[in-house]
Amino acid sequence: MRKRAFFTQVATLATIALSSLIANKSVAATFEQIPVDQNKFIAVAAPFGESSHQLLIIEQKSNARQCWSESGSNPVIVDPLLLNFDFSGICGRSTDSNGYSIRMAGEDLGLDYLLRIVERNGELVLIGTNSRDRSAPEVIVGRTQGLANGFVKIVLEPGWDFARRSYQGRPLGHIYLANSQPLSSIGTGGGSGTGSNPGTGSGTGSNPGANPGTGSGTGNPVVTFPDVANDIYANEIQQAVAMGFIAGFREDNTFRPQAALTREQLVSIIFEALNQLPNANLELPNQVTFAPYPDVNPSRWSAAKIQWARENNIISGYADGKFRPTQPVTRAELMAMERRAAEFALTLQGQQPTLTGNQSALQFSDIQGHWADALITQMSAYCRVASPLNERGSAFSPNSQAQRNYAAAATVRMLNCVK
Repeated sequence: MRKRAFFTQVATLATIALSSLIANKSVAATFEQIPVDQNKFIAVAAPFGESSHQLLIIEQKSNARQCWSESGSNPVIVDPLLLNFDFSGICGRSTDSNGYSIRMAGEDLGLDYLLRIVERNGELVLIGTNSRDRSAPEVIVGRTQGLANGFVKIVLEPGWDFARRSYQGRPLGHIYLANSQPLSSIGTGGGSGTGSNPGTGSGTGSNPGANPGTGSGTGNPVVTFPDVANDIYANEIQQAVAMGFIAGFREDNTFRPQAALTREQLVSIIFEALNQLPNANLELPNQVTFAPYPDVNPSRWSAAKIQWARENNIISGYADGKFRPTQPVTRAELMAMERRAAEFALTLQGQQPTLTGNQSALQFSDIQGHWADALITQMSAYCRVASPLNERGSAFSPNSQAQRNYAAAATVRMLNCVK
């Protein structure tokens, strides 16, 4: 469970501010690549959700401690040892398109091609598919050479290597999966499933550096996600997406309802949700000039929202003064933030910040003596913002990680109750 939780966090490694330059192809073309020691990198198929995998690239930056170990064959099982210690400066990890992309014949294809992991013919295959043109060729980058539970090594296909992005000779943190051959010479299969490399698959990542899994604005069209059809919160997920405070993942049109949320992601969701209220007009500073918490750098994507949430008593840090932005938020912490958000919303509308229950409070079987006992009970009477785990039984599971589906549902209920 610990290893799975590691990948439900949308952990972003900053590649320096130059990464923002890839807003268009002409700028992306200015990036270069420099060779790296292939033995210091590994591509891994990491479990994600119930039956999916996402790409993880681990880099051994120093020899202070080993970042991973390998065992077995066909497939090779990987133990990401960096989960067990503070790997800052020792190991690097890239978990999404902010940290890695495809480069072929000196051309950066990250703006068009997404890396995905799919299961085919008894193995997991790392493929690149064009997100803009379904008829474009698919490229096969690597294979696991078998199936197994847990983390599995992806063996790169002949011609593919790890490389590092550089700018004017300066190495950046971004990693390329590079091939010296042009795209036209590699793939022949397209999205229609024709050719030697039929184009099928599911998404593997998101964009943590740009407000992950959330959206802003109103009037968003309701999107049908293939992975929420049978989810108990399906209707409320669709309402949340329509309201515009949370979104799916564009690369594969999924919502990933059972993925956990980080604390900073929840702050973003709450801010966007409150901004849906009539005449809210919440504003964020254009530039964060100081760290709202010691572990929240002013340049972090979430810094402005965290600063706003702190100033408006939506959030608080831990006893050590830190906020821990990438730590998964618990269901109890979710309720604490929902309550404060509701109180703020009432004040915003000129009302007293007193939450009046409109249903009988639930008697949960596992919250007695918990620090959030009273507030969880209170939020159960407030439009059932607090409800049993998976809406069954009497357990709330306050220390369990809050999943995206329940966070969306709880926020919808909070907004409806405030209105």
